[in-house]
Amino acid sequence: MNVALIIERIETWRGGAETSTMQFAEHLAADGCRVSILSTSYPPSTPSLNIVPILVNGRMRALRTGLFVKRAQEYVRTNRFDIVHCITPCPFADVYQPRGGTVPETLARNLAMRGSPVRRVLKQLGQRINLKYRVISGFERQLLSRRPWVIAISRYVADQLQRHYRFDPQRVRLIFNGVDPDISTPAERASHRAQLRRQFGMKDTDLMLLCVAHNFRLKGVGPLIRALAWRVERERAGTARAGRASVVVVGRANPAPCTKLAEQLNIRDRVLFTGPTPRVQAFFHAADVLVHDTYYDPCSRVVLEALGSGLPVITTRFNGAAERIVDGREGYVIDSPDDVPALADRIERLADPEHRRACAANAPRAVEGISMRDHARQVLALYEEILRSGQAGRGERG
Repeated sequence: MNVALIIERIETWRGGAETSTMQFAEHLAADGCRVSILSTSYPPSTPSLNIVPILVNGRMRALRTGLFVKRAQEYVRTNRFDIVHCITPCPFADVYQPRGGTVPETLARNLAMRGSPVRRVLKQLGQRINLKYRVISGFERQLLSRRPWVIAISRYVADQLQRHYRFDPQRVRLIFNGVDPDISTPAERASHRAQLRRQFGMKDTDLMLLCVAHNFRLKGVGPLIRALAWRVERERAGTARAGRASVVVVGRANPAPCTKLAEQLNIRDRVLFTGPTPRVQAFFHAADVLVHDTYYDPCSRVVLEALGSGLPVITTRFNGAAERIVDGREGYVIDSPDDVPALADRIERLADPEHRRACAANAPRAVEGISMRDHARQVLALYEEILRSGQAGRGERG
């Protein structure tokens, strides 16, 4: 089967969607598909994938996106694929997989990050005149009006399609986001824990709260720092559970605003920013809890990976990955990323070593059956169903 996979940017340092797409493509290729990735990026060469660079120029992001979609369509028409599968919305695709969620939900959740009504109104006005959003939104509306098959990576994404577009649920296939299992040995896990804690000056009994994010505002680092301040106050008053709590933030973003907040709250020594790292799994082994207080995640790969590594998780209902968590069993799901008291309460619950160990033991079971290999095979089964039904070929008709 000859598959075109279309995604405008594919640099894996950008986050989970890009990493998932590359891993998904590798698994498709391993199952016998000829996969061509059409992108403006230049990912590392791989013998199993055909990387097709779609060259675009222009200072404006909206113009570049428009040219990318147009030239991708030209390439698809010329080379004739069995299935055209897009991550970036392209009106001519057979399959749409919005790994970043729908455009309207993305905009709505970006508004939710603004703390005051005035700021939300100003942001909304900016969104309405932003040409990039208008172009992407137009492509998505046009694509969905043609009734492609849509792969939802969580029920949250499936719900978005219904709420924002009233899209036919019979054309939506729920194929949950996938992650590969953590196959580290107990000795490797212990080594990572000891090494990183020694590096950060933490004892084994200290409570290490981990946050992995490339967008600190979107992933709720500010509320996490405020929740940590509540915990530290209880420590100083002698009313907290045992263990000195600290936050370690891993990711590519400017830490200055968060550092300033920590200084204002008198907990600067409890917040560490490491920058990006290729050793995220080692941080899972060193930490006690992953806190992903996100304003928006269609289905966070970091959360799924942490669960697979046996790390309890605190996240929000605006994260599709929360669908794998039962409160008190693998971690906790809070209703709002702005609810600092609720976040502080869940951190305090997981400060109990016995409860934390029980959640850690349950965590890997939360991601059983959603490996990236299983994800790719379910998508391949959908491709075969589309071909049998004779519904493929939108790329040629567009």
